[in-house]
Amino acid sequence: MTDDVEEANAHFYRAIEALDIVQMDAVWAHGEHVRCVHPGWPLLCGWEAVRAAWETIFANTAEMRFTITDVRVVAGEDLAWLTCTENILSEAGGRLSVTAVLATNVFERGAEGWKLCHHHASHSLGAGPDEAAPETAP
Repeated sequence: MTDDVEEANAHFYRAIEALDIVQMDAVWAHGEHVRCVHPGWPLLCGWEAVRAAWETIFANTAEMRFTITDVRVVAGEDLAWLTCTENILSEAGGRLSVTAVLATNVFERGAEGWKLCHHHASHSLGAGPDEAAPETAP
């Protein structure tokens, strides 16, 4: 089951890399319950708002490449979530950027398989509790 969720997640990132709204349509659930948070963006609610955001991103991006690391999947019968680090190389407005973004992707299983219903991505501001330098005694 987790392999199917990881494959659905891979389809999501391939749709982004292709800058293809038709592929994105196939990846997502299409309900009012759908949610998305892009780094620096407000919460987007409902498939129409989420789709419009992807259209805007695709129209203003020349290229985007992902290397996905630190993948962790938790899957139930009809709901699964995946956390990962998105290592992104992108070109927009003639500028090249490289960044690491933490993401949580929530999938629901229906008649057509696993569909994304929530994507939340945020920039990493530094070392997490497991990576922080050990405290020293005074």
